[in-house]
Amino acid sequence: MEFIDAPSPNFGPRPKGPPHMLVLHYTGMQGGEAALARLRDPAAAVSAHYMVEEDGRVFRLVPEERRAWHAGKSSWRGETDINSASIGVEIVNPGHEFGYRPFPDAQIAAVTALVGDIRSRWTIEDVDIVGHSDVAPERKEDPGEFFPWKHLAQAGHGLWVEAAAAPGAPLAEGEDSTAVFALQAGFTRLGYDSAPTGRFDAHTAAVVRAFQRHWRQDKVDGVADGETRARLIALLRLIG
Repeated sequence: MEFIDAPSPNFGPRPKGPPHMLVLHYTGMQGGEAALARLRDPAAAVSAHYMVEEDGRVFRLVPEERRAWHAGKSSWRGETDINSASIGVEIVNPGHEFGYRPFPDAQIAAVTALVGDIRSRWTIEDVDIVGHSDVAPERKEDPGEFFPWKHLAQAGHGLWVEAAAAPGAPLAEGEDSTAVFALQAGFTRLGYDSAPTGRFDAHTAAVVRAFQRHWRQDKVDGVADGETRARLIALLRLIG
């Protein structure tokens, strides 16, 4: 791949060995130029390994062997130091705050190629290709429901399933039941920080929304309806 080198000073060593995750973000700023400046600003203390512009240009900011500062407080499959475990890719998009919009084809083609290029160097399982909202569901929404996770999976990177709606009433915030316990246990097994309690609280609703942004994108409301639950079950069967 061709990269535009734009080194960021915001990185450190990887204390836990090679990366085994890939976290996708959107920049959430009004333009790529401003996002690139922030990712390279020592005072901002944030960075990523790559940034992909809307026209498909790929900027290389931090060496993959180093720990970039992109995930913040986060968790996935029991790993709580996501920065140390992952490679971070920022995708230029204004985000929900500044006018969230679909990602251009050229940009998605570049992201797909970049993911494949990264995976040629590191062992990253499909279940560990996630969004920022997956690892930090109460804090983050990116890359959001417009990101084409299905397209990425069809290219061989990440997971995607479709399933008919499961029977049973929707589960929503305020419910306390064994069905909620099972739902939380399923999310935990997939990778989310969702310890089973049986109580459908605000954190559980945030996890459901994060799951929907990734795997149920036409309905992001924090309610675990039959299709949301069916897709979770299908994913659990897929990962074994």
